[in-house]
Amino acid sequence: MVALVAPSGAGKSTLLHIAGLLERPDTGEVLVGGQPCGTLGDDRRTEMRRRAIGFVYQFHHLLPEFSALENVMMPQMILGQSRSAAAERARELLEYMRIGKRAAHRPAELSGGEQQRVAIARAVANAPHVLLADEPTGNLDPTTSGYVFDALTALVRQSGVAALIATHNHELAARMDRAITLENGKIVPLELG
Repeated sequence: MVALVAPSGAGKSTLLHIAGLLERPDTGEVLVGGQPCGTLGDDRRTEMRRRAIGFVYQFHHLLPEFSALENVMMPQMILGQSRSAAAERARELLEYMRIGKRAAHRPAELSGGEQQRVAIARAVANAPHVLLADEPTGNLDPTTSGYVFDALTALVRQSGVAALIATHNHELAARMDRAITLENGKIVPLELG
């Protein structure tokens, strides 16, 4: 788990978008599984995102007309999983995130912390190689933020997925394996505490 800590406007979200193949870099190359992705067409980049990259944003972006369970099933079904297999994996993930009892609820019926845990479950539903999170606890109160971060950390550690997590919270960043920052457009190590 790597914390990306930098002030607003430094380029954290842009870096995550480039790493997640949502934007193309001006220079350099993004490798996914050793494969250069700079010259891939949009369809192939989309396929790479579906299979290899999970995203969690500050605002959960859950689909309001679907239940928590259906929101976690959706990316799996898009990738070709059967409805029953997707539902089974979604239930497992929601249970792991301690929100299984709320699986039938729509996002508007869930608290902010519950919504974010559903978003995390959705992000890892297709077993990505890397999880990119942009301020995943930024709009939560400190207690809920800590709980959601603990759930995210446990899931990352258990699954073995690599995670790059942008945050302003130095306390949370200090709990990750290492921290980096952006200085004049360059990634540099950051010493915390």
